[in-house]
Amino acid sequence: MHPLLDNFFNPQILAQYGPAIFGGFGTTVAVALLTIIVGVGSGLILAIVRAMRVRSADIVITIFVDVFRTLPQLVVIVFIYFGLPYAGIQLSPFAATVIALGAVLAAFATEIFWAAIQAVPQGQWDAARSLGLGFFKILFLVILPQAIRLAVPLLTNRAIAITKGTALGTAVALPELLGRAESAMAIAANPSPLTLAAALYLVFFVPLVVASRWLEALGPVGR
Repeated sequence: MHPLLDNFFNPQILAQYGPAIFGGFGTTVAVALLTIIVGVGSGLILAIVRAMRVRSADIVITIFVDVFRTLPQLVVIVFIYFGLPYAGIQLSPFAATVIALGAVLAAFATEIFWAAIQAVPQGQWDAARSLGLGFFKILFLVILPQAIRLAVPLLTNRAIAITKGTALGTAVALPELLGRAESAMAIAANPSPLTLAAALYLVFFVPLVVASRWLEALGPVGR
């Protein structure tokens, strides 16, 4: 066998460690999808609360956004997993990673949605008021549909960047893709498991990247 194939595509090693790596891939996909759901959903809710212009809530949300946009993802994961038990809250590695990455994504998503809401022309608010619509009807029926279309391209890119942080879950013993591949590589003394992990990352993230580029090509208002 050619040395390149033996080192990076060894079929015996791939067959031996493949099942464990595929199991880690399933965990990675689950964490990534839940992170997107939690982060984007929470970010949208917080942006809506900010649009209500309640000063006390706005201050709390601003602090949350600034803190979680500043802290490294690994620090957030470690703090949630090892720190919360002191408050009587014990989380699994899976839950801790999802909550940590979801909080980081929520912070960025809040800013993206809020900027998009502010980017909708004031004339849209005025025109809706002239039709007799109340604040919440204007927000949900007129402003948010436009703001979401403005936010989607930026939000997609940020979601991809943050969900790649699932690999940081190894710090709290999350059995995700990269951690299992690195363990298999160390045991086998061969990087073939890492090659398989890289291929699986491409399988999951390339469609997201393509979707992001497609959304960007549509333009900020979806044309």
